[in-house]
Amino acid sequence: MSDAAPGAAPPIRVVLADDQPLVRTALRMVMAETTDLDVVGEAGTGDEAVRLTAELAPDVVVMDIRMPGLNGIEATERIAASPATAHVLVLTTFDDDDYVYGALRAGAAGFLVKDMALEDILAAVRVVAAGDALLAPGVTRRLIKEFAGRPATAPPSRPLTAITDREREVLVLVGSGLSNAEIAERLVISVATAKTYLTRLLAKLDARDRVQLVIIAYEAGLVSTAR
Repeated sequence: MSDAAPGAAPPIRVVLADDQPLVRTALRMVMAETTDLDVVGEAGTGDEAVRLTAELAPDVVVMDIRMPGLNGIEATERIAASPATAHVLVLTTFDDDDYVYGALRAGAAGFLVKDMALEDILAAVRVVAAGDALLAPGVTRRLIKEFAGRPATAPPSRPLTAITDREREVLVLVGSGLSNAEIAERLVISVATAKTYLTRLLAKLDARDRVQLVIIAYEAGLVSTAR
């Protein structure tokens, strides 16, 4: 376990859920060398991940998708629907693109690619623990490229009639994977103003986080592979 310095914020409590012991061991060893991350539990199945989340109240669950029994998407959905306040960060490979969209809809705060550098994974855990969605622009664009060209199976779950034309522009850019700074540059506004628009979109569309805004933009047909 990590030891926080006197007066420092308590370490981020992490549960690792992956059916590959080597993956869990590698992450645990790296996190053990930090002062702000503390692995409080490990799960080899989705059922164990749900149980440990309820028992240990972690801040973040790093969740694999393919596990025996309850898979990572189902486990994420159960955690998101429970009283637990843990943020789920899905661990997958982009070859699992059929599962990524489902994981985000299930309530994941974001997703990682297994071949990412360990330091990037640690940074992602911190981002999610802070309450932000992990949508690195490059990864988001790959996600949108995979899914935006597919026919929607249902109409958008949230009507867009309540948002302004400018907010719609921002939603398109969020759905295309742009960061707040990139949105500000594209629309010639300040970063603070871009954040204000984002906050309004979250409220008007009853979206939990940036991930859901990307999903809404996709479902509404506002993004495409040509973008």
